[in-house]
Amino acid sequence: MSRLLPSLLFFIFLLGTPLAAQAQALQLDPVESIVAVVEEDVILRSELDMAVNNVTRRLAGRTDQLPPPNVLERQVLQQLIMMRLQLQRAEAMGLRVGDVELDQTIGRIAQQQGASIDQLRQQVRMDGLSYEAFRQQVRDELVISRLQQNFVQSRVVVSETEIDNLLASRTGSELQIHLGYLLVALPDGATPDQIEVARDKIDGVRQLIERGEMDFAAAAMRYSDHQTALEGGNMGWRSSDEIPPLFTHALASMQPGEVSQPLRGPSGFSLIHYIDSRDQSQAIETVTEYHARGLMVRVGELVTREEARTKIDALRARIAAGEDFATVAREASDDQITRNQGGDMGWFPLSAWGPAVANVLGSLEDGELSEPFASDVGWHLIQRLETREQDITREAQRNRARETIVARKADEEFDRFLRQLRDEAYIDERLGS
Repeated sequence: MSRLLPSLLFFIFLLGTPLAAQAQALQLDPVESIVAVVEEDVILRSELDMAVNNVTRRLAGRTDQLPPPNVLERQVLQQLIMMRLQLQRAEAMGLRVGDVELDQTIGRIAQQQGASIDQLRQQVRMDGLSYEAFRQQVRDELVISRLQQNFVQSRVVVSETEIDNLLASRTGSELQIHLGYLLVALPDGATPDQIEVARDKIDGVRQLIERGEMDFAAAAMRYSDHQTALEGGNMGWRSSDEIPPLFTHALASMQPGEVSQPLRGPSGFSLIHYIDSRDQSQAIETVTEYHARGLMVRVGELVTREEARTKIDALRARIAAGEDFATVAREASDDQITRNQGGDMGWFPLSAWGPAVANVLGSLEDGELSEPFASDVGWHLIQRLETREQDITREAQRNRARETIVARKADEEFDRFLRQLRDEAYIDERLGS
């Protein structure tokens, strides 16, 4: 699902003032103007300005790809509106991200940038954003990601037969294609006049590209109605199985670097840019599996986080003094899944029990007992027992095939969901008013 929206760092780079800061902004600056009303929420001029500035800064040195300022403003505003609508829907569904998961995600962002948390905090301030605002933006993106996952789980079904058929159709290697995408959208039940206008527009855009007056990325930024517009229509690398059949047929007669003729699909008229291709040969795959046991002290209405920490410290001291882990777990653990097994978690890959467990487990040696660590539900202890290398080639192939089919189905479905979300919402755009 990560392909359904801009990446986390792009989202953070795009967003301006987060939701939590709006009331404060309105209080501090009574002349702050509103550029859009989204249901009962607002998008401020300062948010839009910051987001536009971030886009232009991100494309420094490639300003020839940018559309005129008024077009760029409207493109960015559409992104902000869609982000806001998704956050509202997620809130209505009760989707939340706790502080522990948020801290772990920020830690991974810092690691990917080769920085410490303090260095990341300093960089955020240099970019003109408070660290609290940055945290809120990361939290918002995680919530949107959770909304996408929820959507896929509820709307996209993949059968074992579909997986079997896909694997049977493959040879020994997997072709991947790097695509660009430009969409001129049509509403559901479009009228003949609307269809004709959209067809004329897509023909005109292709002629601009063909004459060399604009490259594909610049055209996508200026004219595309797809959520990848601000990324120049870049859809990234896709396996050939993930690409809709409509595109596959067009690509069969194309060479890298070429742009397709206009294509009519469920969402409207589109152009695809065949950027490049590569062959991903299959190989034997193994994964490290861990055997561990754990116990938990749950935080709740009757047990504060401080009380839970005190209890987990006492339990660790008993185990460190020689008491049997399994006995202590059966007596005191609040984890109903493993308690009756003496805390035995079985064999599992590193990420199976979530990021909090994975971060600790990966730092332990076989036989080592962890220090107490926190998650959103309480305090934990883990003892790593042993590890093994497991051949997961067949399982990995089936998982990739399932993800491929999900991605192929989900892209179109999620685009339709976003259009419906917008059509059903009250939106008052005030740019230029």
